[in-house]
Amino acid sequence: MRTPTGQECQYFFGDYYRGRNVEVCRLLKASGQDWSPDLCKSCPVPGIQRANSCQNLQLRATVGRPLDAMFMRRVQISAFCTKTARTVKEPQVGCGECHPLPPIFSVPK
Repeated sequence: MRTPTGQECQYFFGDYYRGRNVEVCRLLKASGQDWSPDLCKSCPVPGIQRANSCQNLQLRATVGRPLDAMFMRRVQISAFCTKTARTVKEPQVGCGECHPLPPIFSVPK
């Protein structure tokens, strides 16, 4: 579903049927965090979903204030691979074992 900023996100839900105006981020709700529409502006999840569609990647979200933006709240993501059972450092790339690159992209030594 499209977020208030116009990006596709599988975790965003909006119910507008017959005058209702219910919007919620299911990823933040699962971690017990409060959501507001301004968080969608700087959220990295739609970009991660476009770059990596691995079914084994689980995302966890928290809302925090990084040091560079002291007054802005931002969504911070941590990722975990269920296949390899380890933390993923770069969610856009993945763990590197679920979907290996074809040999044509490897550099000969």
